[in-house]
Parts: sequence; C-alpha cells; structure tokens
Amino acid sequence: MKIAVIIEGSTKARNVDVVRAVESLNQGHEIYNLGMKNVEGEPDLSYLHTAFLSALTLNLKAVDFVLGGCGTGQGYMIAAHQFPGVFCGLLIDPVESFLFSQVNAGNCVSFQLNKNYGLGGDLNLKYMLENLFNDTYGQGYPAARKEIQCTARGRLEKLSVDAHKSMKEIIQVMDKDVVRAALNFPGVLDFIKGKSPESELKEYVLSVAAN
Repeated sequence: MKIAVIIEGSTKARNVDVVRAVESLNQGHEIYNLGMKNVEGEPDLSYLHTAFLSALTLNLKAVDFVLGGCGTGQGYMIAAHQFPGVFCGLLIDPVESFLFSQVNAGNCVSFQLNKNYGLGGDLNLKYMLENLFNDTYGQGYPAARKEIQCTARGRLEKLSVDAHKSMKEIIQVMDKDVVRAALNFPGVLDFIKGKSPESELKEYVLSVAAN
C-alpha cells in the first residue's frame, strides 16, 4: 500500500512519531512523507493546505491512504471531507481504529496530535496503526452486520461523487494562495510528477503549478 504522511504546522514535531509508527509495522508499505517535517526553513502549512494535498494525492491515485491530523484532529478531518473521494476518520484509540477499519473502511485518518498527546502518545499511534492496517479491512464488525455495512460503504462512495464538484472544478475556484502554497511545498510537485499516473487531473495540476 502507498501511504502518505501529511502533517501541518502546529503538529510538525509529531511528524517523526507518525512516520516511525507506520514504519514499525514492517508490512512493506511505501511511505511518502509529504507534509511538514519540522526542519529549519520549511514553509508553514495549515490544515487547509494538508487537507487539500491529501485529497489531491488520493484523487491523482498517487497514494492509497493518507495519515494526517492537527491539534485536535477535527479541523483536518472537516477540511478533508470538503473534497471528493476522501473518507476520513478521527482516530483517538486503538479500538476506534479497528472499528474504522472494519466498518468505515476509509482512505484517510486524522489524529489528535496535540490534544491529549502526552506520555505514551507515540505508543498510542503505533497501536492505532496496528489495528488500522489489518487483514480484515472493510469486512464489517460484528460479522452479523457485514452485509449491511458493506452496502452502506458502497453507497457512501457514490454519494461522495454525487455531492461534490470534481477535483479539477474545486481547484479552479479555490483560494489560489492555498493551492500555490500546497503545490510549491518542497517535494510535492516532484512527487506528483513521479508517482501519479497520467490523467487529465494531473495535467491540469501541473499546468496550474507552472503559472
């Protein structure tokens, strides 16, 4: 699985914890660290920027899953849901992580990376990811609810398409400062060029970045 870690400014110090947690799974995932890395001189990204980048990489099919968040996890999750094809859950503990994997089977998660992030916060991340990426993803829980939940998940995917403009249409009307800052963040354009399959959306995004 191709997994992006996309962290915003107020929680950039947690980037290393998220990356280490997913790397510790040793499941052969391709991990792309695309957001803030807490290095000197990097531009600041808000949760609006990171939500946009999350949706863009998913819609470009450059990644299969995004790990993000913010101080409380709420802002990033709300922003991510403004885009098509993003199914983001707020994860707080390992049980919630497991239930999200079984029932909701989304492609994006938001972590609380400041609020309640104290002693053992890095361990909680690790345990949540262990329960998130498992062999029974999307199979429903409890088993008696499997058919109902899988049907609802399929309908939710269609609803996301019906209820949103396309990603290209959204970019056309978005705040240009947000778009430019996100696309010009170090490494983002190279990632899009190298990891996204050819598509009308990719061509449009690269043309926007060039202007």
